[in-house]
Amino acid sequence: MFLWQRLTEIYSVGEAKAIVQLLLEDCFGISMADYLCGKVEDMVQCERDRLEGMMKRLEQGEPIQYVVGSATFCGRSFHVEPGVLIPRPETEELIALVKETLSSPLNSHASTPHAQRSTFNVPRTTYLDIGTGSGCIAITLALDMPNADVEAWDISEQALSIAESNAKALGANVRFVKQDILAPQRSTFSVPHLTSYDVIVSNPPYICQKEQSDMERNVLGYEPDMALFVPDDDPLRFYTAIAHYAVAALRDGGWLFFEINPLYAQDIVTLLNSRGFMETELRTDKFGKKRMIRTRKP
Repeated sequence: MFLWQRLTEIYSVGEAKAIVQLLLEDCFGISMADYLCGKVEDMVQCERDRLEGMMKRLEQGEPIQYVVGSATFCGRSFHVEPGVLIPRPETEELIALVKETLSSPLNSHASTPHAQRSTFNVPRTTYLDIGTGSGCIAITLALDMPNADVEAWDISEQALSIAESNAKALGANVRFVKQDILAPQRSTFSVPHLTSYDVIVSNPPYICQKEQSDMERNVLGYEPDMALFVPDDDPLRFYTAIAHYAVAALRDGGWLFFEINPLYAQDIVTLLNSRGFMETELRTDKFGKKRMIRTRKP
């Protein structure tokens, strides 16, 4: 039996093959061609035992990213483990929207295309990432945006520890703060003089409990509930809190970006408009789902 055949009760054949290929290449340096030529049988016993242990974890439905200990996001490898949300391709599209917006000539901090700038003529741009998890959004902004001054919040100490280790490994300068957006305390900020931001971005929990029946078992069984779910009777809990905070914390003309649940796209637009934001725009992801919103403080 091929290794991938052990996973077909959970995944499609294509997904199972891709998962096994990733496992073999990332953890053992074995290509699929080498595997088909019997390279696994040539492995020393301790490596064969390690591979078998990983396969058993995959058979139980544990996500491949947790098994190998990393996930790729915007071309970089981030350490992940149970306790932090696995970075998704949809969130890469949120980063792309931030970059597009900040590089637009219509944005006062971005009158010159990024490629033509130097750190000497680009104003410092302050970012806040709310609910940072693995740190993928904050770290990517810190590394990719010119003169970025980035702060990131999470309520989970485990997530903050993982995010900090990712920032160190990738050489990103990000301030990580334990902070609950549902009850923000200015006294806990790491930089007391920082009173406002140019950009706030968040991929908050947005899946309602009632949607669990449509979710894959490897998500439900392993990824942290606090990073995924909101109550059925309060689906906009985090959007409401973040929008309320952003009214005070964003500088005039500052941007607010969200990844969203497509089911509540119009409700979130209505919420933002009611808080006085302008230029509110929905964006679809590559699958055509309403997945992102950008809006601006007057």
